Amino acid sequence: MAQELVGIIGGTGLGDALAGQLSAVEFREMDTPFGKPSGPILLGTLGTRRIAFVNRHGEGHKLGPSQVPYAANIFALKELGVHAVIASGAVGSLRDKIAPGHLVLVNQFIDRTFRRTNTFFARFGAVHGEMADPVCTRLREALIHVATPLDVTTHLDGTYVCMEGPQFSTRAESRMHQNWGGDLIGMTAMPEAKLAREAQMCYALVALASDYDCWRPHDPSKGRQTLLQEILSNLKTATDNSLRLIQTLLASREQLVNEECPCRKSLELAVWTNPSWLDPDEKERLMTLFE
Repeated sequence: MAQELVGIIGGTGLGDALAGQLSAVEFREMDTPFGKPSGPILLGTLGTRRIAFVNRHGEGHKLGPSQVPYAANIFALKELGVHAVIASGAVGSLRDKIAPGHLVLVNQFIDRTFRRTNTFFARFGAVHGEMADPVCTRLREALIHVATPLDVTTHLDGTYVCMEGPQFSTRAESRMHQNWGGDLIGMTAMPEAKLAREAQMCYALVALASDYDCWRPHDPSKGRQTLLQEILSNLKTATDNSLRLIQTLLASREQLVNEECPCRKSLELAVWTNPSWLDPDEKERLMTLFE
């Protein structure tokens, strides 16, 4: 287990908090066939686990959700040897029961993005990955096991609607997302989860509720600055709670990397193109994904 490398994807706050607790820290500059990742990959050891952290939006939160190099981030982690990823990200709540500051262990997605590279295989061939269960069941169960005894309100499932952004929803869209069965609205889970599946990596997502989406009117007695400060405070609370959950998971005896997990074999039946028509140079370029 000492050599087990676990990927973590999140925001600056989570990265800074983790960095302060790691030993054997280094920053690795990476380049991939899909460009550079959001920034240098933070490598370090926490207890018996070795982790590789990606700051999704880059230093200073300079990358908007449509500019995040999702393919490069996932490819870089896989190239380092990461086979399991725990991601976190801020969301708006579409349900009364999911209050600001709560965590949600997402189990389903609705993808409304349209401007992003959502596959590694555009130049390779027809590759159709299974996405019925888009989150690794085994990894999510490990999160459930460690979350249950924690004094942190954590919802054990939820459907995440991923919109393109960067603008927030209209009220009509927010209500539509509720009618679709969405529990959360965010801008960063897709195509991240799809690419992780194409890279044959286990992937789980801890969503951090920062506020209620616009389906629920704000308190008219509160000014815009007051509301903004409340959202930032809620996000800090949720980030702190997420950090506790991830720390507990990393310190646990839960098996995070399992080479027999179906996620680690997701390409076995996914390539539909006749092998004789595949470009050997392109396959070599993407070999990391097949490992």
